[in-house]
Amino acid sequence: MMKIRTDCRHFRGDMPCLPHKRQGVHCRDCGFYDPVRERILIIKLGAIGDVIRTTPLLRALADRHPRASVSWLTGSPEILPAGRIDRILPVSLESVEWIKAGRFDWLINLDKDPLAISLASSVSAGRKSGFLSDDRGLCRPDGGSAARQKWLTGLWDDVNRSNRMHYVEEIFRICGFQFKGEEYILEDRAEGPFPWAIDASQKRVGLNTGCGGRWTSRLWPEEHWISLARSLVHAGYQTVLLGGPQEHERNERISKASGSEYWGHFDLPVFIHQVNQMDAVVTAVTMAMHLAIGLRKKLVLFNNIFNPNEFYLYGRGVILKPEADCDCYYSPVCEKDCMRTLSPETVFRAVEGLLAS
Repeated sequence: MMKIRTDCRHFRGDMPCLPHKRQGVHCRDCGFYDPVRERILIIKLGAIGDVIRTTPLLRALADRHPRASVSWLTGSPEILPAGRIDRILPVSLESVEWIKAGRFDWLINLDKDPLAISLASSVSAGRKSGFLSDDRGLCRPDGGSAARQKWLTGLWDDVNRSNRMHYVEEIFRICGFQFKGEEYILEDRAEGPFPWAIDASQKRVGLNTGCGGRWTSRLWPEEHWISLARSLVHAGYQTVLLGGPQEHERNERISKASGSEYWGHFDLPVFIHQVNQMDAVVTAVTMAMHLAIGLRKKLVLFNNIFNPNEFYLYGRGVILKPEADCDCYYSPVCEKDCMRTLSPETVFRAVEGLLAS
């Protein structure tokens, strides 16, 4: 009778495994046998930036659970490192049904939205960490103190303000890990040629001028971007404007007024590659912030509406806040337009300081 090792990491069940396709081996004589001792499911659907900043968890799991098979359900499958996850599951009926039909040793749900908590509550798992659904379909923590604390910071602004842990530390604690400086995992997969020129003789500074449409309280005035860009160009930096379709017209105007470069807006892989060409990035709290952290760039981060303790820059950045007092905490719109009080001169000095270190 043919021997089949269904516990092997390479076993697919419905198609030949990669060792068989590449080497022609069968289970009985395979030197690639890699037994799986536990199955772990991560649910992190969120925005791309939220998914990126959850990737340090993969490093901890690989270190503490090397024999685990890891699956990840996400709304941003394109951003995840395929070589570190056994199954990347896009949010779809097929993925949800596959999850519900199996059993996991450990389920980690780090989202609080209805799909995530209802699925986390219904899936069969020996252990659950994070957030589940109560009898009314509302979010509840799993019962651990770390999950409860993270839950409370989403309910009360004063509790959120008093929090002193950054996001990665919070999710590590939810999973029972101690954060030891584990970095993001982000890959630059774009393939050229690209429609721009890199000046290797200059340090490059990327200015990400937008902040999305939801939290416009974070916007820095266009005239401030122009002033900063002019200063950087005059100081000899290759200054590049970054952004997507929402920032296109703004970036064209800033480029024309300041002499900085604008290469255009592109799809996500090329945008990641753009950020990867920079030595330093200036941005508000956006996806570009997480890309810069993941690509290990120097970072000047603007923040006025979030708890600054939420962000961990791995010793490569500074957080700048408005120079005037303002209380627009978690407000989509700032009536005082407090970001206007953060001067271009302050930002320029921060960039120079980072690039000199």
